[in-house]
Amino acid sequence: MSFAKRLEKNIEKKEKQIEKEKMKITSLGEKLSNNKITRAKFNIEKKKIEQKIRTLDSRIRILQGALTKEKRHQEELAEEKEKKKEEKMKKKEKKKSKKKKEEK
Repeated sequence: MSFAKRLEKNIEKKEKQIEKEKMKITSLGEKLSNNKITRAKFNIEKKKIEQKIRTLDSRIRILQGALTKEKRHQEELAEEKEKKKEEKMKKKEKKKSKKKKEEK
């Protein structure tokens, strides 16, 4: 598995975790409306969950930055490889043209 694919997989995991945390907030809201927890308890738990969501968001942004950097790096490697191929082909053509001139 390439590095870029692992980054994408990690981003997807973090997004799923965010969705789970958002579901926790909605379940807390339901508990509050059913009077199972107090308003203060709800606010404390909600702040904890929102903080967790913010940290997950920041991790996603970091991973996305690393992913774009990795993709750019892969593109640069591909370009370098292509340039080397072109140079090799030019050298072969020059050798062939020299051999033809020498034969004449």
